[in-house]
Amino acid sequence: MPRDQTLDPEYTTFVRRVRHLTGIDLAGYKPEQMRRRLTALAARHGAATLPAFAELMARDPAALQAFKNFFTINVSEFLRDPARWEDLARVVLPRLHEEGGRRPLRVWSAGCAHGAEPYSLAMLLEELAPGQPHRILATDIDEAVLARAMRGSGYQEAELRHVDAARRARFFTRAPDGTYAVTPALRARVTFQQHDLLTGVPGHGWDLIVCRNVVIYFTETAKRTLYLRLAEALRPGGVLFVGGTEVVTAARELGFVPLLTSFYQKVGLRCAGAA
Repeated sequence: MPRDQTLDPEYTTFVRRVRHLTGIDLAGYKPEQMRRRLTALAARHGAATLPAFAELMARDPAALQAFKNFFTINVSEFLRDPARWEDLARVVLPRLHEEGGRRPLRVWSAGCAHGAEPYSLAMLLEELAPGQPHRILATDIDEAVLARAMRGSGYQEAELRHVDAARRARFFTRAPDGTYAVTPALRARVTFQQHDLLTGVPGHGWDLIVCRNVVIYFTETAKRTLYLRLAEALRPGGVLFVGGTEVVTAARELGFVPLLTSFYQKVGLRCAGAA
């Protein structure tokens, strides 16, 4: 039977120390999974216990950054799960744009990692309504990851495997070393901000919130709290886009109706109903 973190003084001490050092609250994450992953990380840095690893992080910036990198899920791939992005491009975005009177859309990419997700959104929005000043906010808890995302460069061929030749030609440049960078025009479409999903939301009235493959290590309580906050952050009829294997449990209780696979619409006056 999994141990509750409150019964494990070592893990409890680590959680408290990490909160003080980084502002990250591990209490919202599944303790058994996090304990196993972090114990292995601590061992690789020569720390025999989690409290010892916390002390190492307090005095060694490299260890602290290693924790942040390991703690966050930084999968970087443009148009990941192509069928879902096709649904977004062909169904969801046109519907949201039409409902809003063709005004610029407000989109939040929550847990944006190295930037592939928000730049994918920027590509689709530019194709939908060329030149419109849509607002795309991309957030992540890891400042080092955000720094790379803001540069919009250094992407490997594998990260663009779902990007066709026409989009590569329009939205990317290729460096002499074979890596790719988004064009300055596309990069300018996205605003980046450091943010911890477990602490709240960066504004309200969003047309679309993309929160994919972020909650894998969250406790069920933390997931429910997050989805409630995301529902509140969306405008009536706004849409939540989740990961391909993720399901919003008790979606209707949280204020959502299923729209398409991986898409949930906020119940409200402008809600189009379930599909």
